[in-house]
Amino acid sequence: MSPQDVVLLVEDNEEDVILLRRAFLRARVLNPLLVVRDGEEAIYYLEGSGRYANRMEFPSPSVVLLDLNLPGIGGFDVLRWVRNQPGLRKLRVVVLTASDRISDVNQAYRLGASSFLVKPADLDSLIQIMAAFRGHWLWLKTPPEASGDGRLRKDDDLKVRP
Repeated sequence: MSPQDVVLLVEDNEEDVILLRRAFLRARVLNPLLVVRDGEEAIYYLEGSGRYANRMEFPSPSVVLLDLNLPGIGGFDVLRWVRNQPGLRKLRVVVLTASDRISDVNQAYRLGASSFLVKPADLDSLIQIMAAFRGHWLWLKTPPEASGDGRLRKDDDLKVRP
């Protein structure tokens, strides 16, 4: 993934958006961070419809950071929708949420999440998480192959490809 590749943040809490933007800067994540505020807007963005139809202005993201607790269409429903779209099945979707409930973790992975991260309470911890995010998800050159149900197959190779 190049520094020009877009990261789409699906987050309704303005304070979390501000903190994440700061963490991106401090962790040297150079990729553009575009923000949508709810699940419905995320779906419109990902399908390139409505105000998001111009892909020059609103490019397809390489990674989605997805909150679970969203107004209207929730994060699980967005994730389910993404994995049911043939053109989006390989899209990296990293759940970034305040929930640390194991049932949420399990549900996210069942629905095809690429990773599950719990939002920390402080900026320094968020910077560390975003540095790790940059080091793994943004440097991974090829997204893993997904099975028809959006879940990774047992034989999927998650190594960075040259």
